[in-house]
Amino acid sequence: MEINGNEIRPGENKKIKIRVGKLPSGTHINIFANVYRAKKKGKTILILGGIHGDEINGVEIIRRSIEQEYYEDLKSGTVIAIPLLNVYGFINFSREVPDGKDVNRSFPGVNTGSLASRVARKLTKFILPYVDFGIDFHTGGDSRYNYPQIRYSKGVRESKTLAEVFNAPFMIEKPMIKKSLRKAAHDMGVPIIVYEGGESKRLDDFAIEKGLAGIKNILLHFDMIEPEKTQDTNPAIKINKTSWIRARESGLFRSLKKSGYQVDNKELIGMIKDIMGEQSKNIHSNRNAYILGHNNAPIVNMGDALFNLGWYEEK
Repeated sequence: MEINGNEIRPGENKKIKIRVGKLPSGTHINIFANVYRAKKKGKTILILGGIHGDEINGVEIIRRSIEQEYYEDLKSGTVIAIPLLNVYGFINFSREVPDGKDVNRSFPGVNTGSLASRVARKLTKFILPYVDFGIDFHTGGDSRYNYPQIRYSKGVRESKTLAEVFNAPFMIEKPMIKKSLRKAAHDMGVPIIVYEGGESKRLDDFAIEKGLAGIKNILLHFDMIEPEKTQDTNPAIKINKTSWIRARESGLFRSLKKSGYQVDNKELIGMIKDIMGEQSKNIHSNRNAYILGHNNAPIVNMGDALFNLGWYEEK
């Protein structure tokens, strides 16, 4: 295996530096890929965080997995662990790169394109050709919290199997989005599953623990590490339909139910109050469902997403 001119032989572990660009100050920006190879052949897994620079839980999940030496003595196969892809967004507390473009809507990318496209191209060119499958770690955006969940590509059997093995609390079927990493990797024959947990700019221990457990489940399934007795075996709740409940009024928002709860149709789950204390609008669930995500913002505008509901419909 040779990545950006660096050879990694069976039984070796190396940190690979991939130059992305530089800041206006002249400071160089690099992506660091930690490559761990067992002597015995097996699957090659990409474990990726920080494609959105403000989604810190994914960065922390992979950082802890490296710190806790998940991959140091692999029995078989290879792990490529990249804690942070979007360095530009990370240092600016931003989802996007400085030109406002989303790296996860810029794949497969081109070397002469926008900054987001150039970042995407580095992963597509140097990493994806070696990968059998990957796990892409995300959080909710802005002030929206996502209960730990694993998303897999609709109609892709390998993706669904990986999601079952990862075994997050919720397992959600989602179509692929044009120019996303998941779509570009699929076109190269590489299934990617997406973990969502917590919200941007905040560390959430529960989401981090579930993400770490999912990584271990994957490594155990492919016989890459020694078995452990403490792994969570509770099956994931399957979801194939989702819908947002949005604010019909502007005002001060108070949620009465949090993510992870199962709610009934017409159940009271939140309220919006006007600042004068004269009006209060109740928010009810519009179906029997699970709350997959909720908005933590204290102030909302008409149309803002408040609760993400999920349920399963037989096909």
